[in-house]
Amino acid sequence: MANLEPLRLELKGITKRFPGVLANDHVSVQIGAGEIHALLGENGAGKSTLVKMIYGIMQPDAGEIIWNGEAMRIASPKAARKLGIGMVFQHFSLFDALTVLENIALGLDAKISQRDLEVEIRRVLDQYGLNLDPQRVVSTLSVGERQRIEIVRALLLNPKLLIMDEPTSVLTPQEVEQLFETLRKLAATGCSILYISHKLHEIVALCETATILRGGKVVTTCDPRTKTSRAMAELMIGGSLKEIAKGEGRSFGAAKFEVRNLSMAKRGDFGMALEKISFAVRAGEIFGIAGVAGNGQNELLEVLGGEFLAPDASAIRLNGADIGQLGPSARRMAGLCAVPEERNGHAAVGEFNLTDNVVLTARQRRGFVLRGFVDGRKSSAFASLVISTFKVKAQGPRDLAGSLSGGNLQKFIMGREILQAPDVLIVSQPTWGVDAGAASAIRQALVDLAARGSAIVVISQDLDELLELSDSLAVINLGHLSDMMKVGEISIDEIGLLMGGVHGSAQAQVLEAQHAHSL
Repeated sequence: MANLEPLRLELKGITKRFPGVLANDHVSVQIGAGEIHALLGENGAGKSTLVKMIYGIMQPDAGEIIWNGEAMRIASPKAARKLGIGMVFQHFSLFDALTVLENIALGLDAKISQRDLEVEIRRVLDQYGLNLDPQRVVSTLSVGERQRIEIVRALLLNPKLLIMDEPTSVLTPQEVEQLFETLRKLAATGCSILYISHKLHEIVALCETATILRGGKVVTTCDPRTKTSRAMAELMIGGSLKEIAKGEGRSFGAAKFEVRNLSMAKRGDFGMALEKISFAVRAGEIFGIAGVAGNGQNELLEVLGGEFLAPDASAIRLNGADIGQLGPSARRMAGLCAVPEERNGHAAVGEFNLTDNVVLTARQRRGFVLRGFVDGRKSSAFASLVISTFKVKAQGPRDLAGSLSGGNLQKFIMGREILQAPDVLIVSQPTWGVDAGAASAIRQALVDLAARGSAIVVISQDLDELLELSDSLAVINLGHLSDMMKVGEISIDEIGLLMGGVHGSAQAQVLEAQHAHSL
């Protein structure tokens, strides 16, 4: 017998215009009850605008939104939540001075005591295998930990449609599988899931249907289980996806960047201490650091980049010189550039234009300043070079950084540092929130920089990215760094165990787990 149950959500000819931009052009999508449906597209394809209209943040200029068979206007996020629509945003709306618990309470429409709410939060955290303290102050959390707040807040609503935007970037491979299993169980109860991710292998593993947008239009709807990740990426970009060319027979030079027994005390109540961190990166080598968010990645990048000084100058060495006691500007002049994970406010100032943002980090290495004055022509020309080289969607160097989409701002920040041609580049989450085509271009630019003799440290929660980029890899957990391992000689399961807190021999732990499973 045919299923006569109405669709959970149907979009008919949704159109949305902004000055000079047609963000959505007659977009039609159907999502059934209990369906896990992917929404794919490049940065700027119209995904964010579309889901904001579903969630009531924006209103369409034309078209219909049909919810459970009934056409309606979703006037606000509160109205969306009342219908049973929950959303996990990629960019967060949190108050830094409040706790996790207080932030979640602010996002709920129903009144509930803080004691009861904390019990519910801990239940959801346990169910999803997420590690987060409800009493932590948000200002002390990493980007990944902040994302978990949004996930928990949405799940507390018991939604009928859950919109998830890049939800797995903070999880180990094992935790991703746990989340997927939970989402499948949630879908089995009739909850529909609209899933947005640039990790196309996740789409293949999880989703039953995928709608692909390009330039604001639907280009196809397909079953991702019958497609390869590469095929879907090429549908997104409308062309062939280039594979990263690392070159055969690569050789490395002498150690260019060395960290020796670096220890840092915990800063504040919720910081992470660093314990005897040691590694060396050779000229031409890419060294990857994996780990779940909040295990000392931010603290490590800040001390390596000079935002905080090492206790001992010799703990950090660049080209044989001790730099542990130098600040960020002095380290940049010595040849070290760094990109933090938080692009808004840390890597770039949203209220500054793109020219001013290149002055912030490249003024000395690119010679923008003479006798205390900034050469506007030089800095503007460099900003234009970054825009053109990294295909940043911007009208020009006078655009405000805050006017760019998250993915385009990330491309700009990465281009700004790579084009300074540093001896050493340290970057955290290099392709955070960017589409497949842009991620491929950024990764190729890092490989090309290494091929020119730079030493590169990549801190990332994306294991696929690290395995594709890195020559060697280590895992950070609770401020401890594992031994360096050659990529190709360790499995994803082994890395995942180390990310989850298993210390010692990863191989031994895998064998032990396999043995226990067989008993």
